[in-house]
Amino acid sequence: MKLNFKHVFLVVALTVLVAGETLAQRTKAANIDTLVQRANKLGLFNGNVLVVDHGKIIYKAAIGYADAGKTIKLTDQYRFHIGSIAKEFNAVGIMMLQEQGKLSLDDKLSKYLPQLPAWADKIRIINLLQYTSGLPDVKWKTVKSDADNMADLMKVDSLDFEPGKKYAYNNNNVFLQRRIIEKITGISFKQFVEDYELKPAGMNTAIVDPVEQDAHVARSYDNTGKADGLVYPISGWTAVTLDDFYAWANAIDRFKLISPVATREIINGISPGRQSGLGGGSMDNGKMISHIHDGTSLNYQALLVSNAPSGVTIILMTNNKQGNLYSIEKSIEAILANKPYMQVKRSFLDEFSSKLDLMSGDQIISFYNDLKSKRGSEFSFDDENTLNETGYYLMNKKRLADAVTVFEYNTKLFPKSGNVFDSLGEAYYNQGNKPLALMNYKKSLQLDPANDNAKKFITELDR
Repeated sequence: MKLNFKHVFLVVALTVLVAGETLAQRTKAANIDTLVQRANKLGLFNGNVLVVDHGKIIYKAAIGYADAGKTIKLTDQYRFHIGSIAKEFNAVGIMMLQEQGKLSLDDKLSKYLPQLPAWADKIRIINLLQYTSGLPDVKWKTVKSDADNMADLMKVDSLDFEPGKKYAYNNNNVFLQRRIIEKITGISFKQFVEDYELKPAGMNTAIVDPVEQDAHVARSYDNTGKADGLVYPISGWTAVTLDDFYAWANAIDRFKLISPVATREIINGISPGRQSGLGGGSMDNGKMISHIHDGTSLNYQALLVSNAPSGVTIILMTNNKQGNLYSIEKSIEAILANKPYMQVKRSFLDEFSSKLDLMSGDQIISFYNDLKSKRGSEFSFDDENTLNETGYYLMNKKRLADAVTVFEYNTKLFPKSGNVFDSLGEAYYNQGNKPLALMNYKKSLQLDPANDNAKKFITELDR
């Protein structure tokens, strides 16, 4: 028998290549495990993790406990609430009905819910998807049911702003999307999600609006050990396992439920940094590039980051919110790319938000520096996001002068970051200081020429 040495060489070469890839992925998995296990020991992560690299699951783990009493160990069979990520199900549902010709995104709200006040004739479905409806938020302190919330909406005399003119992220936009789906289909939103989204996506254990009697539902709790309730004021929230979540991510990336055209409608916000139906992400030539969405509800927190071209998907779910999922995800990304990575640290904002509420901008900077000198290893002081998040926290509370102070200081700490100058520009813009807004947006664009958000504001301001 005559050997074909070219064939033998090819087989050996492929075997060595596969073995090398396997060893590399094992090393990555080991580093990821070290990262999250260390975070767990420090009390900085309790939850489930799934990491996919080049289309293969290389790490899947349940770390910590399913209950506040820490008596029940988590497994990968546990379902978690995922906060705002569950809003993807109503957004996708709306697009499914549009593709079936049962609605148009330009339809007025009054066409499907005529019982609502006159303002419903001003709001289009696209406004609900883009959070530009002008609706006030749900009254979380008093609402106990869907009926309560609908009764509150019936009492709304006027909108907060003209639909399409501004952006305000709130849950009444979501609530009314779900009611439209029910009106058109004649079934409950829960039934719609189960029959037309969960099953087709291959989500075999996901559950809509879990109750006390349902098994394998992780219960959220705070750092004092106080457990949260499980039933929410308004309905329609899907709880998922890691496998469910990954199946959903694949359904979006591979257009199993809606077309690329429909997907593009709900993955792009009205402007950079604004939420859409799918959170955020990008597409190119009808193909998914990235899909990023985070969600928080009570002490549940979840994060999905998917990069289709590289076959990378990172899923994190916790029932003990520490405000650090993005930093954990960034470290995992670095591990996958064989780059240096940061260990998980405490969140400055989550730890001290109640104190910051009582401080001026200058006092916050002093407190930040004092903490940095005394407990520098515990918090991410070497990361621009620490003060950037703090600045946005202040800005969302309408404390614009204090936000400017914090953002300004951040530009001194990170003078080569286009992002921090963009944030400062936004604070000045909201303050009405157009010259300083323009100056900082220009500085941001100089540092980051790909910053489309800065380009948009420069065009508006430089007239």
